[in-house]
Amino acid sequence: MKAKITMDVDPEDIFVPTYSRGGAPMVRGAGMYLYDADGKDYLDFGAGIAVSVLGHSHPALMEALRTQGERLIHTSNLYYGETQIGFASRLVKHSFANKVFLCNSGTEANEAAIKFARKSAAKKSMQKFHVLSFSDSFHGRTYGSLSATAQPKFHTGFGPLPDGFHYSPFNDIQCAKAALDRYDFAAIIVEPLQGEGGVNIADVDFLQFLREHATANKIALIFDEIQCGTGRTGSLWYYEQTGVVPDMMTVAKPIGGGLPLGAVLCTDEIAACISPGDHGTTFGGNPVACALGSQIIDTVSDPTFLAKVRENSDYLKGKLEKVHAKYRSIDSVRGWGLLLGVRFNDDPGALINKCKDNGLLLIRANLNTVRFTPPLIVEKEDIDKAITIFEDVLSKM
Repeated sequence: MKAKITMDVDPEDIFVPTYSRGGAPMVRGAGMYLYDADGKDYLDFGAGIAVSVLGHSHPALMEALRTQGERLIHTSNLYYGETQIGFASRLVKHSFANKVFLCNSGTEANEAAIKFARKSAAKKSMQKFHVLSFSDSFHGRTYGSLSATAQPKFHTGFGPLPDGFHYSPFNDIQCAKAALDRYDFAAIIVEPLQGEGGVNIADVDFLQFLREHATANKIALIFDEIQCGTGRTGSLWYYEQTGVVPDMMTVAKPIGGGLPLGAVLCTDEIAACISPGDHGTTFGGNPVACALGSQIIDTVSDPTFLAKVRENSDYLKGKLEKVHAKYRSIDSVRGWGLLLGVRFNDDPGALINKCKDNGLLLIRANLNTVRFTPPLIVEKEDIDKAITIFEDVLSKM
């Protein structure tokens, strides 16, 4: 039965069908749980597609929301903002970066990073504009970020795409070298841990090759940590675990605590190519979103918090491996930290829907993969409950 909302409006009658969704609308969240208009509760192991790292209605975020909301909701980026400065300074303090550009989303962050790389490269040569990305990547849906997304299914019907984007197999050094030798590249963009593409980990030697080649050929190396960053893998940023430092890093999703917020972190060398008017955003770095962003960084960067993430990620992965051992329908368990995937031999869509019916929210990814991306506040009893529901559904299908 279709869900009805205010004034008996059927949601399917008013929204462009960009998502396949149904059921009663979600109306409330608390901790690890979401609640719909019919009063049903759901254990949330999707976290709004890896966004709600502190769960729902976290007290520190609610306090920051109230305090800043009473002071200032919006002002133009023609002026500095107090919460912008606080948030950006935290990003610089806790990363490799010297400079920050604030925006509203991951797509916008990647779009800006591509533009920054091309503007920087244009000072060396007007032919140095090519961008390399990798199979199963996902970088967003605007034209630049979509063109960098090396999954043809997202391109269908939207051509022609902008020129200069090239793709190479993920984790294949020889193919990457061959591709990089063909053109004069401005940027290499890579997710060190792919989420949407099927939860795939980049080999460290692959990332090291990209770093060395980029340095030798004056190419900007961009790490997309929109999904794998902000504490999800047990360190504040995933690149810290690889020993490979990019020239730019894009972050979003969890960084705003549930409000639209994204950022490009970059070196002074990259920032030096940008002048006023080259790029901009009306709402990027919103005062309220930045207040929440500062609270997220302060909480998630705490070593004790990150240690708990690592402990619970090991626990969850161990539980998933036990399920894997019992069911031939599962191909593998993959991922790192609290970005884990269970890859099936067949389409898991019906399984995900049935889990929702039974009170567990999970997310689908490419290559028949089910993502487990719970809020980072997850406890072992939450994991036990999630695995019980997941395995019970799996055993009956």
